Amino acid sequence: MGKGAVTRERILDQAVRLASRDGLDGLTIGTLSAELGLSKSGLFSHFGSKDELQLQVLQAAVERFEIEVIRPALAAPRGEPRIRALFERWLTWVNALDSPGGCILIAAAVELDDRPGAQRDFLVRAHRARVAALAKAARLAVEAGHFRADFDPEQFAFDFYAITLGYHDSNRLLRDPRAEERARNLFERLLATCRA
Repeated sequence: MGKGAVTRERILDQAVRLASRDGLDGLTIGTLSAELGLSKSGLFSHFGSKDELQLQVLQAAVERFEIEVIRPALAAPRGEPRIRALFERWLTWVNALDSPGGCILIAAAVELDDRPGAQRDFLVRAHRARVAALAKAARLAVEAGHFRADFDPEQFAFDFYAITLGYHDSNRLLRDPRAEERARNLFERLLATCRA
């Protein structure tokens, strides 16, 4: 990897952390240059605009989610073991030390939900892909004989995602010491309703 690519990765790492803490709108070339000790013109040459910086931060966050949550979970056997791996990795993702404000994808969804543009369009596609991956994992659990044939994989994906959103809110905003316990209990109830 060349020096420019290494610098760009370093910039994006810090930008993802800052956006997690301050939101996408709080992420500016000026703030980022101060945090990294780089010139504004140097940063601008990498991204060209605040909009492009935000888009690339979202792309980097989605790629990291794939690397840290989805791909390792796919190594688990199909069916309930894979779904459990997805859940465990998702909880770990929400609590990652390098995301001081929690899940940047959840924060960005709230920030961008009513704001048209390339950032929102990208985030919508990424979210739909995550939910589709959950539904596919549920369909594979049916094929593996772990889940009932008559259950709705899309509803399962919705419920699974709702648990992770509730956990994020309860853990990050409310600082509920029982947030993880509550999320795990709800997840187990969800699995119980799906089993064959």
